[in-house]
Amino acid sequence: MKDAGEGQGKGQAREKMQAPLSLKARALRQLARREHSRAELERKLAAHLARSAEPPDAGAARREIGQVLDELAARGLLSDERAAESLIASHAQRFGSRRLQHVLRTKGLAPELVAATLEPVRAGELERARELWRRRFGGVPAADAAARAKQARFLAGRGFDADVVGRVVKGLGEVEGTGDGGES
Repeated sequence: MKDAGEGQGKGQAREKMQAPLSLKARALRQLARREHSRAELERKLAAHLARSAEPPDAGAARREIGQVLDELAARGLLSDERAAESLIASHAQRFGSRRLQHVLRTKGLAPELVAATLEPVRAGELERARELWRRRFGGVPAADAAARAKQARFLAGRGFDADVVGRVVKGLGEVEGTGDGGES
């Protein structure tokens, strides 16, 4: 004879035994995994409330979520600036500024914060693109136009600006100061 919880997965059985988490506990659990922007965490909590057995009306849910997020922000546990910096730190080596800008915007960050966060990233864009190109293509210049196009598509798909892609694929700017009008 089977136990009542035997056919279920461990997580499902554990969930039924535990009391449901409060919104604050759910928010803290999300923040413990990684930094979230306020808008991103608000979306996740709203989706949870909408799936709950007795979903509150939209106005009450917004107020409740807002109160939880305000409290977390006041305690320094929720920060859009930290979320942006964390995302840049984890993605900057693989992606260009255009892609990073898109990701930051989808996280619901303010345009001013996105611009300020990307400013130092743009300064090293050429070096990051060149390093990514070297890792992907072995640092060997393309032999023909088709190979150059393939390399350019790769870098463009990673969100690097067209001028940076062109300089990397054509081999310009290999040494600091070359390719940008200056003499070394």
